[in-house]
This record gives sequence, C-alpha cells and structure tokens, in this order.
Amino acid sequence: MDYSPLRALVANSPLAALQPLLTSEFLDTLRHGDFQRWRRLIDAMPGITPSSYSAADQICVGSTDDADNASLTELENCLRELIPWRKGPFSLFGIDIDSEWRSQIKWDRLLPYLSPLQGKTVLDVGSGNGYHCFRMQAEGARLVIGVDSHLPYIGQFWAIKHYLPELPVYVLPVSLEQWPGDEPAFDTVFSMGVLYHSRAPMEHLLQIKRLLRPDGELILESIVVPGDRGYSLTPKDRYARMGNVWFVPSVATMVGWLERCGYINIRVVDESVTTETEQRKTPWMPYDSLDDSLDSDNKSLTIEGYPAPRRAIVIANTPSA
Repeated sequence: MDYSPLRALVANSPLAALQPLLTSEFLDTLRHGDFQRWRRLIDAMPGITPSSYSAADQICVGSTDDADNASLTELENCLRELIPWRKGPFSLFGIDIDSEWRSQIKWDRLLPYLSPLQGKTVLDVGSGNGYHCFRMQAEGARLVIGVDSHLPYIGQFWAIKHYLPELPVYVLPVSLEQWPGDEPAFDTVFSMGVLYHSRAPMEHLLQIKRLLRPDGELILESIVVPGDRGYSLTPKDRYARMGNVWFVPSVATMVGWLERCGYINIRVVDESVTTETEQRKTPWMPYDSLDDSLDSDNKSLTIEGYPAPRRAIVIANTPSA
C-alpha cells in the first residue's frame, strides 16, 4: 500500500495536511485483526501488467490473456481472502467480482444531474472500496480521494489499485471526522450512504461545506423515510439490521438541514426504493443482505417494523466567495 504518489500530489497544496496519514508509520497504527495480513497479501499479489482498463458499469482491469492460469488462480485466491465484497462490480483479468451492491445503478441515477467533473478535485466520503471513485475519475476528475474507516474496504481498494498505480484515485483509511484541517480543497464532494450513520448529521454537512470551494457541489444520498420537514426516524435499536443508524430523515428534513447549514441551489433529483435488483447476496458477499432485512410478510417494512429502505439524492452548492 503505497501512498507516496499522493504525497507528491498534495505537497504544497491545500491538501498538504494529509501527508501524515500517507505513511507506512500511520498504516502500522491501524487496528484490525486482519489488516496487516491483508497488507502483506496485497503486496505479494502476482505481478501482472493489465493490457486495458475501463470504468463503465463494471470496473475492468486487464483480460485473461494478460496472465497464465497459475497467476490467475493465485490472484483469485487473494481476492477471495477479501470477501465480503459489498460494492462493485469489478473484473480483474477476467475474474468477475459480483458484489452485493450493483453500484452502477446508483451511479446511473445521479449522473444525469451531476455537474461535469472534468479537471476537478473530488472527495468521496464513505467511499467503501472505491467503486464510485473509479467512476468519478472516468468522468475526467483530476484527483479523487475517498475516505472510509472500515479497513476491509481499504484492503479491497488496494487489491484493485495494485494494478492501477498511476491512476489518480486513492482511498484513505480514515473517517471524515479524522480529516486534518478545514482547507476548502474540493470542487465536488460526494456523501452517499453516510448521513444516517452520523450521530451529528448537520455537523457532517457543515464539515463538508468547509472542505468545498466556493461554488462547490455536494451530492448527498441517504436512506429516507416518509414525513414532513423536521421529521427524522430515530431507531430504538437497529434499522434494517444495521446497528449504527442514528437518524433517517425525510426528504424535506434533508433539504432543511442543508438550508440551515448554508447551502444554496438545493434540488432533489431522485427518489427510489431499494430492491433486490440493486442489493442482494452473491458468492462474493454470501452473508445477510437486503432480503434478510425486510419483513418476510410485508416487504414495505424492515424486520423491525420501520419503513423499508428508500433512497434520495439531493444536490446542493456552496455560495460564491
């Protein structure tokens, strides 16, 4: 896991404060039972040079013709060590990783409303293994940085990045709350699937606003529930089997939070029900998924009796300087 290219990119820039997080010494401090083993596993992955790369619905690196069978078997064994793969899909040298989420569906929902990313510096908060980061870069972004504190996702990202060392896409093993400083360094920030995990959702929005340049753009995506402005579901314990859900707002409440935080040009661009077409169990994610989170007799409810997951995308801007 080599962040030295990113260290060079951010030197003498508004992102220079990131440099202490881009060292082997920092990675050595991270605590997860398997993280150091994953680092060694990824560093030892077979040396294959991809003949091609594309970032469309499936992130595709190379083809089966780029390596012999022994190398491909070794690579697949490494990738399976990183199960569960929740975001994707990916294909490495013909090895198809069918992730739990068909993340291209979400991307297709938001792309028509997204301002051009050509030449922009982009932050993806809660990026997971970086699937959407690769899609952002493919739209022409100059630099894409994802942040996610869930270390299994970091291992998956580096398994892909191992074969794309020059691509200006990076995922850092930190949360937004650990971001050093408040320099307005980004043209566009994505926060997708994060808001309902935040104990302080308006502080989450305010921190993003501090990191955005004037006229910057926020793409905010969240689970929502029916309700008027001011209403937000606060689960008693779990929501759809998730224990770290604090507030699930109505769409009107999301808009109100953005207004209160000083965003402008706020527009709701999509609302959709999450279905098993988009999120489901696969051989690469063989554990409980959406179907296990819904009431077996009434799919419009979670197993706890709350409204089933429905997601909204809201886009907003920071004011001009």
